[in-house]
Amino acid sequence: MAAALALGACTSDSGDGSTPGKKAAPGPSVIAPGKPGETAATMSAEDAAKKRSDDDTPNSADFSYTQMMITHHAQALEMTELAPDRAESAKVKRLANRITAAQRPEIGAMKGWLKNHGGAKKKPQQHGHGDHGAMPGMATEAQLKQLRAAKGKAFDELFLKLMITHHSGAITMATDVLSEGNNIQVEEMANDVIAQQTAEIGRMREM
Repeated sequence: MAAALALGACTSDSGDGSTPGKKAAPGPSVIAPGKPGETAATMSAEDAAKKRSDDDTPNSADFSYTQMMITHHAQALEMTELAPDRAESAKVKRLANRITAAQRPEIGAMKGWLKNHGGAKKKPQQHGHGDHGAMPGMATEAQLKQLRAAKGKAFDELFLKLMITHHSGAITMATDVLSEGNNIQVEEMANDVIAQQTAEIGRMREM
């Protein structure tokens, strides 16, 4: 009986919710992979989340997206430049103007981002898209030739068809970089592309 009482005294609650002589149980820990050449670190889930949110160092997906989207946007501008002289519909002409007004500054922003991050001369990596010719939504040279030759309603119909496909491809690329990239500024640019071009696809389908 004396031994039982002594044991009970040693293990009884101290009144503050903790057991004397023992540390509070730590929260769940995670393994955070280090940068190339560094070992992984074990840290709390809270610290790991903070580390992820603080480190937005661009990765190859960020560089590849911006480089290829510059080319992607450039082709869209090539198509919109035909609209003033070849389109019949005033709605198509206004749409082309809006696309130009939005994508020309975006090209400038992406070129500026590449320059600031030393990636202007880096070769794009193949993150699900391959080379420029394999980028989703890009019109072929034959399709562009056909568009340049079209006029009036024929131009309007082909322009809308090609641009819907082109916008859909841009949304695919932007969606991919949201899951593969790491830089917050690229994420913001990709979200802008998704929001704006999704809305424009809706307008073009109504036309």
